[in-house]
Amino acid sequence: MISMISKSCSAFDRPRVFSFVRCLTQNCTGFKDFELTSSTKVQIESHWRDHINKIHFDPLKACDKFYVLSMFPYPSGNLHMGHVRVYTISDAMARFHRMNGKNVFHPIGWDAFGLPAENAAIERKIEPAIWTKQNIAQMKTQLQSLGCSFDWAHELSTCDEKYYRWTQQLFLMLYKDGLVYQKEALVNWDPVDKTVLADEQVDSNGCSWRSGAKVQKKLLKQWFIKTTKFAKSLLEGLDDPILQDWRDIINLQKHWIGECNGYDFHLKLLSDDSAHDSHSLRIWTTNPEYLLDPNAFVVIKSDHYLTKFPNIYQLENPFTGKAMKIICHDDVFFPDFCDVYFAAPNLCQRDMDLANFLSMPTEKYSPDMNTIRENRKYVLSRAQKLNIGGYPVSSKLQDWLISRQRFWGTPIPIINCDSCGPVPVEERELPVLLPEKNPANEFEEKFVRCPKCGNEEAKRETDTMDTFVDSSWYFARFLDPNNIHEIFNKNLAKKCMPVDLYIGGKEHAVLHLYYARFINHFLYSKGWVPHPEPFTRLLVQGMVKGRSFRVQSSGKYLKESEVEILDAKRNKAIEKSTGERVVIAWEKMSKSKMNGVEPTEMISQYGCDTTRLIILADVAPMSHRNWSTTTFPGILNWQKRLWLTINDFYNVRNAPELDIPKGENIESEDCKLYDARNYYIKGATFHYRYTHQLSVAISKMQGLTNSLRRTPKDVIKYGKEYERALASQLVMLAPMAPHFASELWAKFVSTPNRINEDSEDIKWTDDVLEQMWPNVDMEYNLDLIIKVNGIERASVKIPRQKLDRMTYEEVLETALKVEAVTTFIGNKIIRTSNYASYPGCDGVLNIYLDRPLEEKVSKKGSVGEEISQAIK
Repeated sequence: MISMISKSCSAFDRPRVFSFVRCLTQNCTGFKDFELTSSTKVQIESHWRDHINKIHFDPLKACDKFYVLSMFPYPSGNLHMGHVRVYTISDAMARFHRMNGKNVFHPIGWDAFGLPAENAAIERKIEPAIWTKQNIAQMKTQLQSLGCSFDWAHELSTCDEKYYRWTQQLFLMLYKDGLVYQKEALVNWDPVDKTVLADEQVDSNGCSWRSGAKVQKKLLKQWFIKTTKFAKSLLEGLDDPILQDWRDIINLQKHWIGECNGYDFHLKLLSDDSAHDSHSLRIWTTNPEYLLDPNAFVVIKSDHYLTKFPNIYQLENPFTGKAMKIICHDDVFFPDFCDVYFAAPNLCQRDMDLANFLSMPTEKYSPDMNTIRENRKYVLSRAQKLNIGGYPVSSKLQDWLISRQRFWGTPIPIINCDSCGPVPVEERELPVLLPEKNPANEFEEKFVRCPKCGNEEAKRETDTMDTFVDSSWYFARFLDPNNIHEIFNKNLAKKCMPVDLYIGGKEHAVLHLYYARFINHFLYSKGWVPHPEPFTRLLVQGMVKGRSFRVQSSGKYLKESEVEILDAKRNKAIEKSTGERVVIAWEKMSKSKMNGVEPTEMISQYGCDTTRLIILADVAPMSHRNWSTTTFPGILNWQKRLWLTINDFYNVRNAPELDIPKGENIESEDCKLYDARNYYIKGATFHYRYTHQLSVAISKMQGLTNSLRRTPKDVIKYGKEYERALASQLVMLAPMAPHFASELWAKFVSTPNRINEDSEDIKWTDDVLEQMWPNVDMEYNLDLIIKVNGIERASVKIPRQKLDRMTYEEVLETALKVEAVTTFIGNKIIRTSNYASYPGCDGVLNIYLDRPLEEKVSKKGSVGEEISQAIK
């Protein structure tokens, strides 16, 4: 311990350090007024790095649990600024909730399978496993240098057989429940990555989400997961009150799932070729009772893949026992997003007209129209028992295609037998391991025994699973990553799920969140998790953008050093070497655009805490962040002011009383600090806990710093409130800048002549990260904000101890006694009202009015524009 501190503090006050070696909270820089330089920050972070992340999640304390989860990274080899942003946000939130007494779970892992690793490995002529492990090691070191308090004891990697063995188990659970099937289908083929893509992985221009190549259509036998069975559950789940802060993500999910106003059925294809007897065709209809029509038939479009197989011309109808003809015709009212139309001539006049037009023979059938409802129930019930559909779904939602024709992925645990067809691998034989070397056709060189019939010449399935399968359930495995007996501990999941705060990019709003929700709904149906929704609160962070420079004529990207900026405000610039005009824009950081910033360079130049504060400041986490050095001075100056503040505090408290005599205004200045401390604690806490607008929380803390800097020396020395305000300042800084706050706190608690020695607010023997989050004093007046039709009309000051306990009825009664509110309401009728309570912060009452009768019938414009817009 002595040698470690001596080494880290060699440039500073070493004798002083030795005298405090017994204290874990000893500061690194000693007690002299050193300037806060970049090298000083590096020294500080080196000193505190091992101390700030001594965390422990106790799974037995479920009542206090708080699960903070950031979408785990793909191990590309280097962090980018997007990584810095998401993991700084998640770490700040995890530390905040720990300081609020929560038992925080904050894990990290690696989404390690996938095409990029395989392609990179092929390019470098090494195995994907080697390439991936190297990248994981490198990125882990970088994440640790960022100071994130991850629970590394729960680290997992999807390419580890200890993980994908259970992904295969999940596949078999779905298979056993009839939710996995194989069929021949016209699929999206990526000609660059040479694999199939799910519909969700093709953009609106028909291009691959990853390679950007124009997608081709190809007929292949593929594996699907029947997500459509849970379509209605997934749609209705989006209205569950447990979901908080999902905002427009809910609309994106609802749009993707669609209105579940019909039903799909997978009916068996019949043909002269027995090779197709096991395959099915999906039909969608709003009238499932039509399947009872013995004259029903199916129409497909001329470009449907079945037209390539003229020997397939019938569908089995298990409800009538008769085969349905398949007709190719384009002049039909196909449902949206469907290339199959289901016709029932005896039950629909339009279909009878179509049958006559197509010269389809029909038999007499006179259904009892009074039993349609019962017939519908019968068809749906029987279809579900036969596992051929019968669940409500939209016409556009398709099942999840998970087959990938690449090596680096979770092997599908299926054995293909000539006699039995596809047979699931027995659970005791899991995991089905990847071959040690690429390509995957090594599977085909080894015959295996069929578990069903004993055929010794069966073969393993060579397709691997889509990587979204791996990431669809990792949040549950994180809780129990070393369990070798089951997929995860069911009782532990019931205590700790769902995730309380999930942080990630909006680009995953449809794909990843949809698949994760589906798997969790499935696990809920099997009793494995306590709630169908996996994530309670969602914090969708925006991208980090860099300024790019592109030659207007050619589109070539340039380095900033190759550009001469003529007018920064108007974005006018030219290429230095040619004089050609250059377009300046803010774009997502990438190497190809030459607008990226290396996090390691930022950390080495400014320190990780400064980097963290810069990435959090100025812009809310949900908004895009334009990365510019012009924003740096604000944070750099704030850190310097905090540094000066703690040094001033130490020096003033050490100064003799004769040098700093008591003034007459100590009491009034103390009152100002009392008000400032409570006001800024209220604001910072509100934005940490409720809005997640960490940039605003920073501005609130900077306001408190300004109040501290304005305080006279005699108040610093003798005033009780200054000490409390400074302590609150350092505690609120700690989640965002843990090293820097620890250093400042160590000097703070080492300062003599404490005034609040016996205060319960400050634990003088504990480090800053072990302090409890500062609270607004109970006697401090909070604001009850009263809004009418969305516009603030009044604010009432109420002591916290009263406002925190007020009921909705008491709040409404208080509001209706405020003259500014009652005058405005006048003779209007209160249509509805609601109260948002934020304990320890302000409360907000919303009152919504109906217009009085005389205003409703009068001409437009009789009501003020402001009120009119609010009512709308």
